[in-house]
Amino acid sequence: MPETKLSTVLAIDDHPLFRKGVADLIDMEESLTLAGEAANGFDGLTLAKRIKPDLILLDINMKGMNGIETLRAIKDENLDARILMLTVSDNEEDVIAALRQGADGYLLKDMEPEDILRSLRKAVKGEIVISEQLTQLLAQALRGEEKSPQSVALAGLTTREREILDQIACGRSNKLIAQALDISEGTVKVHVKHLLKKLNLHSRVEAAVWALKK
Repeated sequence: MPETKLSTVLAIDDHPLFRKGVADLIDMEESLTLAGEAANGFDGLTLAKRIKPDLILLDINMKGMNGIETLRAIKDENLDARILMLTVSDNEEDVIAALRQGADGYLLKDMEPEDILRSLRKAVKGEIVISEQLTQLLAQALRGEEKSPQSVALAGLTTREREILDQIACGRSNKLIAQALDISEGTVKVHVKHLLKKLNLHSRVEAAVWALKK
């Protein structure tokens, strides 16, 4: 029987006690292994480039280089890692900023441990994960920014773009979408860029929420 592939995790958080808790939590999950941890954004970025983890857990409120700045810096490196914000902040501005900078999910630290683990398992499979209490906040924020309640058809999406939007709404990553539609991951990225521009949205998470609302 083949061994289960371990997904590597990097935790970036300036609270030693919480990092210890994350380590203990991940140790309970057979499919995950903690590959590294960092107490600040700069060290986290350096470590991420060196160990190239599958999943990065990132706090928002850190001294020096905060979570949003660290997220942006990691994204600029084009690392093939899923990045989840794991924080106490349920501030609307923080949530929107993180998702617009390309975070693959936003989890609150007060979630039950088993719910966090469940979300991590989903994230490594390519799904978007957001704490339940934040989905309504995100939907309201997007609703307030919409210029008009247009349909997908009125937005001028092509058939392929609609197919990809449906896949995004299911929380699938570009890699999973490419496999499902039998096209290259690069082609998916181009289509995602075009549909976001047409819908006047900034990230795939916003697109997922938008599609589910419609």
